[in-house]
Amino acid sequence: MSAAEDFSPRRFTTDQLPENERLARWREEFGRTLVHVDIEPASHDVPFRADAVLQNLPGVRIASCAGSKARLHRTRALAADGGDGIGLFVNLAEAAMVSQRDKELVLKQGDAVIVRPDEPVLFCATRHLHLLFPRAALAVRTNDIAGAVMRPISHGASPLRLLLGYLHLIQGEPGLDETALRQAMVNHIHDLAALVIGPTHDARQQARGGAAAARLAAAIDFIGRSFTDPELSLAHVAARQGISPRYLQELLEKSGASFTARVNELRLKRAFALLTKFPDRPVSEIAAQVGYSNVSHFNRLFRQRFGDRPSGVRGRF
Repeated sequence: MSAAEDFSPRRFTTDQLPENERLARWREEFGRTLVHVDIEPASHDVPFRADAVLQNLPGVRIASCAGSKARLHRTRALAADGGDGIGLFVNLAEAAMVSQRDKELVLKQGDAVIVRPDEPVLFCATRHLHLLFPRAALAVRTNDIAGAVMRPISHGASPLRLLLGYLHLIQGEPGLDETALRQAMVNHIHDLAALVIGPTHDARQQARGGAAAARLAAAIDFIGRSFTDPELSLAHVAARQGISPRYLQELLEKSGASFTARVNELRLKRAFALLTKFPDRPVSEIAAQVGYSNVSHFNRLFRQRFGDRPSGVRGRF
């Protein structure tokens, strides 16, 4: 994988196509050409529509699809272009059907299944995620990758949630072009995928790093979205990740900042921006807006961080 590879998502939709051309063009230009499936709507009684986002990330290819309920059939001829990979199909809506190797499964929302992209397969769904991993990378990490094909994976399985959460968080990561960071992400992704399938003993030990990275990334993301909540606590964030507060604190400190330091930094930076943007808004109101219920505590932290009182900062801008 070259450093110059484009990791940006590519979006496709039928919305701009004439209604009488939608199905034929989507079937040929997207289905057969890009993702190697034949597409047939489950019903012809309503206008066909579809949206998809394709993205190559380090170590995995992602296809996110939604639209009219349809049968996606990878025939034997189309499967010949499937390459040597392992697919993970995740159902994101109402019950979906997957059929491969003379076995048929009905997946509830959030459930997943391992499939072989180089073999005929049939999907029937309205909204789903399809992940494609290099088979060689997972084969050395798993006990029985062949036996995992068409084995259902519950939406509540922790490894599946960790994998999907980690992928969601890194999709917009600005450092994907940095070789060292990209390789670390590849390793984490493959380790987490191996946990989903069933890792070897050695891979399970190795995958602890990938699981820790996924939990840390999810925790930091949650803190970044919730830091203005005055009730936000280490225990609350840890409970969201299904881990102990002590373990979360260890992860955060190893990443460079404790929970308290990280939350204070986010709050104080937001307060600085609000103070300079709204010079007439009371300091107490801004303190409360960013998550501080005690104004004196806010003033003390603000001065330690920026070397001046909130009112003094306003006077400089």
